[in-house]
Amino acid sequence: MNNHVGAACDEFYVNSRLHFKLETAQEQEPVLRFFERVTKAFPTMRKLRQREDGCVILEEEGPGRSSRRWLRIDPATMRFGYYAVPDIEEIRVLAGVILEHAPYYLNLSELNYDYLEVLYGFDLDYRGNHDQLLAETFWADHPFASLLLGEETTHVIESQPYLGVALNPECDLQAYAEVKSRTSTFEIRNGEFDEAPISIYLTVRQYWGFDIGTSLVETHRKMMDIADELAGEKVVPVLVNPLAHAIAGRL
Repeated sequence: MNNHVGAACDEFYVNSRLHFKLETAQEQEPVLRFFERVTKAFPTMRKLRQREDGCVILEEEGPGRSSRRWLRIDPATMRFGYYAVPDIEEIRVLAGVILEHAPYYLNLSELNYDYLEVLYGFDLDYRGNHDQLLAETFWADHPFASLLLGEETTHVIESQPYLGVALNPECDLQAYAEVKSRTSTFEIRNGEFDEAPISIYLTVRQYWGFDIGTSLVETHRKMMDIADELAGEKVVPVLVNPLAHAIAGRL
C-alpha cells in the first residue's frame, strides 16, 4: 500500500478491535503482565490508566494530534491502534505483537471470538455545515438532490453516507464505508461553527463463527491487505479526495 494514503487528509489513523461473544474477566495480574510484554516491544508505551467505566489503557505519551500507539482492554473487547501513523507497516508490527501474545496472557478462547475489525480513519477539518458540504459534494448529481438541495430546503442537517458490502459468499467478511459529520443544529441556527473533523471510516470486519482456519495475526494481516486495496482504489479517490477538494475550494 502507498504509505501516503493519508496525504489528502489532516489526520490518518488505524484502529483494530477484537470483540468477544461473552465478557471476559479482567484480572489485574494477567493484564499487567500482558502490558509489560507489549512495553518490551514498544518501550514508549508506558502511560497506564484506568477509566471510570473500568477499561484499562496503555498508550504512548503525546499531546494533541501527535503520533502515538495505544491499547485498550475492557470486558467485551480488546482494541488497539496508531494515531497519526507515520508508516502503515508499523501497524502490522503492533498488531503482530498484541495479537500473538494476548491469547496467552489474557487466556482468550477462540470460541469466544465474535469478530475482528480493522478501521482506517481519515479526518478532514472543516469549519461550516458538514452535512451541507457532504450533500453538495456527494449528492448533487444524485436523485437525492431533489430532497437535500431542493428549493424548500433551508438547511441540510443529515446527509452522511454509510455503505456496507459482503466480500465473500458466506457474508462473514464485510467492508463498510462511512462519512461522519459533526455539525449540530445549534451551530446551524446561530451561524457560528467550530472547526471540527469530518471523518471517513473504512472498516473491514471478519466474523469468527465460520471456519477461519488462521490465527489472529494472520487474519489481521489479510484484513489489512484488503483495507489497503479498498483504501487506495475506492475510499481515497471516491470519498476522501473529492471531500478534500471541496473543502479547499471553500477556504
